[in-house]
Amino acid sequence: MATEEHCEIAEGRMSEKLITTMQDLRRMVGQELACSEWSAITQDQIDAFASATGDRQWIHVDRERARRESPYGDTVAHGFLTLAQLSRFFAQAIDVQDAAMSVNYGLNRVRFPAPVISGLKIRARFRLKSMRDVVGGVEALLVAAIEGEQMEKPVCVAEWVVRFYVRSQTKAKERTA
Repeated sequence: MATEEHCEIAEGRMSEKLITTMQDLRRMVGQELACSEWSAITQDQIDAFASATGDRQWIHVDRERARRESPYGDTVAHGFLTLAQLSRFFAQAIDVQDAAMSVNYGLNRVRFPAPVISGLKIRARFRLKSMRDVVGGVEALLVAAIEGEQMEKPVCVAEWVVRFYVRSQTKAKERTA
């Protein structure tokens, strides 16, 4: 079960893990980096996602039917809505200060072992699996586990590829001139 003590990171920090440079990040390969804050997935978010994607299956949007017929007892969030929270959770948890930008480069593997029932609070924990140099920056392979409050299994586990690009020294000098 997910508890606050399981999310304690080095130096006793709970949420935002400030990483000063990409080099510091490289030294953390194999380690858990950070956890995001808890955040509830509301029925309004589920409905908006259903509208945006056209996925209006009753298990997501028909609360009365879901309460009657679903094994979950209520509506559930779309798996892709849950997955889409990674960017927000990452921004809450990790700040690579010498990166001009980070780019979602894709996913290698995604699973949804448990449902996100409407109203459930979720958070993500990030572990750095590997890093490699790429032109203009580094590519990090993160294992992101999205946990549901008081749930035994994670609601989503994904291998996420994120690229961090360095600030151009020339452009930085031009901006200060």
